[in-house]
Amino acid sequence: MTHVVVRLSARDLTHADLASCGWAGTELHLARVAEQLERARTGEVDYLAICAASDIPVAKGGVDYQVKEGVGTLWQLAVHPALQSCGIGTFLVESAEQRIRNRGLRQAGLAVEDDNPRARALYERLGYVSYDRRPDSWDVQAPDGSLRRYETVCTLMRKELS
Repeated sequence: MTHVVVRLSARDLTHADLASCGWAGTELHLARVAEQLERARTGEVDYLAICAASDIPVAKGGVDYQVKEGVGTLWQLAVHPALQSCGIGTFLVESAEQRIRNRGLRQAGLAVEDDNPRARALYERLGYVSYDRRPDSWDVQAPDGSLRRYETVCTLMRKELS
């Protein structure tokens, strides 16, 4: 078996990156990400791009500092489907945690859908512990462009950062 090592970097996601992030979701999702980039300009959130040498995002995710005082809340985390289980998600979460530490905060939080055991296993491996569950919902775009409300239950997790 041949192993390939790819150097990753974390930087701010930009509007120009969205054209190459179709793997992350629908047009509606990317429009919502664009809205979050406006919040990043005001410092309310950080929105990261994880890139290989090409500087094209292979993962993305945000840290919202407005959800709970003193906590950086990770959300909208996604890794290119063809590159999952290669360590990129770990790099994304660790990069987001560093952004939280850089703001002088000591706690990270996130919500993971109960029907996403692979993501939950990653977060647990990285030291996140569950403390509650809650229903959640958001609009999703169907292939025909119509919108519907997606409803789910999420486990809330947190981690004390050193």
